Amino acid sequence: MTESTYRIQGATGEWEVVIGLEVHAQVTSNAKLFSGASTTFGAEPNCNVSLVDAAMPGMLPVPNRECIRQAVRTGMAIEAQINKYSRFDRKNYFYADLPQGYQISQLYHPIVGEGFLDIALDDKDPENTKRIGIERIHVEQDAGKLMHDQHPTMSYVDLNRCGVALMEIVSRPDMRSPAEAGAYLRKLRTILRYVGSCDGNMEEGSMRADVNVSVRRPGEEFGTRTETKNVNSVRFVMQVVEYEANRQVDVLESGGTVDQETRLFDPGTGTTRTMRSKEDAHDYRYFPDPDLLPLELDDSFLEACRASLPELPDAKRHRYENELGLSAYNAGQLTAEVEVFARFETLLGAVAAALGKAEKDVATMVANWALSIAPGVLKALGDEADPANATAEAQAAILKMQDAGEISGGQAKEIYEIVLKTGREPGEIADSEGLKQVSDTGAIEAAIDAIIASNADKVEEYRGGKDKLFGFFVGQTMKAMQGKANPAVVNQLLKDKLG
Repeated sequence: MTESTYRIQGATGEWEVVIGLEVHAQVTSNAKLFSGASTTFGAEPNCNVSLVDAAMPGMLPVPNRECIRQAVRTGMAIEAQINKYSRFDRKNYFYADLPQGYQISQLYHPIVGEGFLDIALDDKDPENTKRIGIERIHVEQDAGKLMHDQHPTMSYVDLNRCGVALMEIVSRPDMRSPAEAGAYLRKLRTILRYVGSCDGNMEEGSMRADVNVSVRRPGEEFGTRTETKNVNSVRFVMQVVEYEANRQVDVLESGGTVDQETRLFDPGTGTTRTMRSKEDAHDYRYFPDPDLLPLELDDSFLEACRASLPELPDAKRHRYENELGLSAYNAGQLTAEVEVFARFETLLGAVAAALGKAEKDVATMVANWALSIAPGVLKALGDEADPANATAEAQAAILKMQDAGEISGGQAKEIYEIVLKTGREPGEIADSEGLKQVSDTGAIEAAIDAIIASNADKVEEYRGGKDKLFGFFVGQTMKAMQGKANPAVVNQLLKDKLG
């Protein structure tokens, strides 16, 4: 996929889609942005609410240092400008789940300025990238939640979420396809999770996106955009782009005009519908919050934030390729999720130690096991498997036996299945279940001699130039040895005897 390949074919010609995303990411912290109330998800309604969150008279907000630190670290991770001076503003509007009657946000002086993300346009070629600009990150407090399904005639209000710290990450309108929007959101989520500034759990609402979509003739000025609110999965974001772009093309080609409006997405139908018109939106009357001093960040704070950053996804991927010798595809797969690379690095260390080799010498074997073989066995077993049984040491023991030629790849999978089910030791399983390769040349030679003797015609054909018959002799030998013969020994002995 490249930027120019995605076009909507309308009745009157080609159209290009223009996409920008405003991502709301809940900051990882134990307390809310301006109060000490808990941010624990799933608590009973209105249990995580302080007097500040409930807007009781005389209650004053106090900024949570950890929330500010996490926002700065996120900005640094996307190579953004960190503003030493920033300010909180009041965004005034009335809604039942907003007790103050205003939201504390940052409009004019955000804490993070311009940055960027490089997204991969092709999973198999991570170096084929496109740069997506990020306009800003500002910190703001979340609103509460209205519950419309608790009573037949009334809506209830849950203020647990009210005052929770959010980072609003605003992209430039640089994306040109649903796939690019999906790649951007996945990459951003990965970075947030690496940094630890947001858990990225879109199902729980701790990360959600407002999707801005417009269409135009390729190369022309931007069209009128719509904004679809609170989309909570990568797949849904891509569906919104697809549906909205096609809807707008249909409107324009039928002689209508696209209204600048806020829309809602229906996951059940994959469609969007009007929520409110932007023209009717009221003035939020932003002004500096009089209860909060401006934020002024000193150099020591910024240096500590930068020093706390982990190795980020692109740097880790390059290290896996350049130092461990992994393929670009495997390196990309292993670094896409925090849990995946953490398991891989733990297993890599265990296998290197068990085999007495350098990590780069076993990295490809461990990557293939971690990305393909182990997940395949785990999926096949389903509820029969207990992943806790498959410690890094247990898996290393299996790979050590395979590396030494004691067991085959198929036997390694069988042993792993039993480990997942029972937690037994791999070596004991291999011995007691007869899951070891036979490398005894005497036994294998005897089997080969018998096969050659009973297939004299095929021996002649092979020696006459039918090289493909070699596979027949390998198969017959493995069958005679019940699949337990060491394939390398079988191949060598057959070559010697067949000539």
